[in-house]
Amino acid sequence: MESKYKMDLDDNIFFAKRKLVDNVYRSAKLEGIAVTFAQIEDIFNNINVASLRPDEIIAVLNLKNAWQYLIDTINEELTINYIKRIHEEIASGIIRPAGEFRDRGVGISGTNWRPKLPSEVNYEEELKEIKKIKNPLDYSLEVFLWIQKSQMFIDGNKRTANLITNHEFIKNGLGIISIPPEITGIYKQMLVDFYETDDSKDIKEFLCKNCIDGIE
Repeated sequence: MESKYKMDLDDNIFFAKRKLVDNVYRSAKLEGIAVTFAQIEDIFNNINVASLRPDEIIAVLNLKNAWQYLIDTINEELTINYIKRIHEEIASGIIRPAGEFRDRGVGISGTNWRPKLPSEVNYEEELKEIKKIKNPLDYSLEVFLWIQKSQMFIDGNKRTANLITNHEFIKNGLGIISIPPEITGIYKQMLVDFYETDDSKDIKEFLCKNCIDGIE
């Protein structure tokens, strides 16, 4: 599996900054946050958006801050603590506990499959195994799917997966990854299929074809 993009770090960071509003919009839509692209632009420009709830505005600002933190720490190694730190940025003020693994079960829409509790698994060892994947694109997509399937946190797992994976994408010059709103339904069904079968081939091909952007 090879990426069509091989950017240098500075170019990839610049590209990610240019696409920031769009990426925040796509992350918000994927998690079911009812916000429009124009409203996100207004929030970024400190314009009052009276039609949105305070928690929706905070969620958008958190994503913006998380992206800034990601860029400021782009050379940091991916660790479990880094994943928790990104979740803390995303969840601050709206998800409790922020940056801490869930201590209760969660349900997944569209399936009877349930992820194990974090106390029942060893994320350090799982991440260690994923890091053995030599192909940068395959490795990064594996991280993306692993965080979503693990459901480490009580909420915000897709947002966390997006930020963490973009951290790895940018470091490796692969562009950026995000789920276009018009294919969210298809993606979520493919995600359920992956949860139930643990077969990532189809969803990785789907992500490569539809969800990665960059400069050749």
